[in-house]
Amino acid sequence: MPDLSQAQIGIIACPGGRAFAQMVFGHLEAITKDKFDDRIRTLSQAYGLPRAEIIRQVNLASDLLRSAVDGVEPIDAYRSPNWMVPAKFTRFPNGEFKTEILASVRSSDVYVVQDVSNRWPLEIQKSDESAVLSVNDHLFCLLVTIDAALQAGAARVTVVLPTYPYSRQHKKLGRESLSAARVGQILENLGVSRLVTLDIHSKEIENSFNHMRLENLHGSYQILKVLATVADLKDEDLVIVSPDVGAVERNKFYASILGRPLAMLYKERDYSRVAQSAERGNITDMRLLGLVAGKTVLMCDDMLGTGGTLIKAMRVLKDLGTSRIIAAASLPLFTARAVESFDAAYREGLFHRIIGTNAVYLGEEVLAREWYLSADVSNLFARIIWRLHHNRSLGSLLDDRSVIKDLLKRS
Repeated sequence: MPDLSQAQIGIIACPGGRAFAQMVFGHLEAITKDKFDDRIRTLSQAYGLPRAEIIRQVNLASDLLRSAVDGVEPIDAYRSPNWMVPAKFTRFPNGEFKTEILASVRSSDVYVVQDVSNRWPLEIQKSDESAVLSVNDHLFCLLVTIDAALQAGAARVTVVLPTYPYSRQHKKLGRESLSAARVGQILENLGVSRLVTLDIHSKEIENSFNHMRLENLHGSYQILKVLATVADLKDEDLVIVSPDVGAVERNKFYASILGRPLAMLYKERDYSRVAQSAERGNITDMRLLGLVAGKTVLMCDDMLGTGGTLIKAMRVLKDLGTSRIIAAASLPLFTARAVESFDAAYREGLFHRIIGTNAVYLGEEVLAREWYLSADVSNLFARIIWRLHHNRSLGSLLDDRSVIKDLLKRS
């Protein structure tokens, strides 16, 4: 059985987060290799020793700290770390989950990756066929995995959740639960030290935690990088439109960093109706504050669910004379019949492209669509994990204004 304790870092991928964890691990390997090469180069110059000799000394120091040496790894070359922790996941016929970690994680810094929004068939042990798991299934699988890591002696457990579950249930308007806060408190009480997520629906959720830290990443740079392939970021006819009041701050950020005007759509809802799809929503009226005639419009939001709000907004903007519409969502959930609804809207000519990140796993059914573009945020998560593990500052990764300005200079 492999011993990962000396590496001091381990990544456990739950079934739903397996694909995203593999991408993060690939970037993490590249980052670690680059940092190693930089360090060896600096030491070689400082001590006047050949690069090969420095590497031998580093590997010797590493071996001296190990409890056992197998003699298999090279002594004069870079040793690629094996941080992916093998684990066995079982889903019993009654729906219960069990996680068994197959390598030592004692005293290690463990990162558990889970994509609670993954609605594609997954292969799980003790199951005759692939299973499509709900958000609740993914969440409970995460909980038993965290407990398994802690029971195995992990020094610290950090949960990596590209999509924070129940994040839209963050306000109590009547006799209802504050589910967003409760999910975080469950993780905290279980023993999680830190939570890493992308564009959480409300930053106020963090106020319900006592000790657990929340690192809320933003995919704005990655989205703009993809946008630059289909639109001119410096186009004088580009207008940023907020699809609703709740998304104003997000779109204000894009308008400010791009130096473009901001408009807003105001919508009225009938909350006695539950939105079932893009066609059967609960929006009763929608009005625009701003000018969009003859303009290219960029609309950004954190989540894309059934698509009802977005498609209605696109239709309103088209009726007002917009020349081209591009939408972006950090978390493209595409629930219910959203894909079919956007297919119909695209054929109707309501929009040009939709940009989403790979924080939510999407199959080829979506990725192959002509109207969909994917922005890769796995490198962002890899850099956060590397900095957290080495106790480095996260400031430049949590605020991406500087890298966006560099992107605009290169455009």
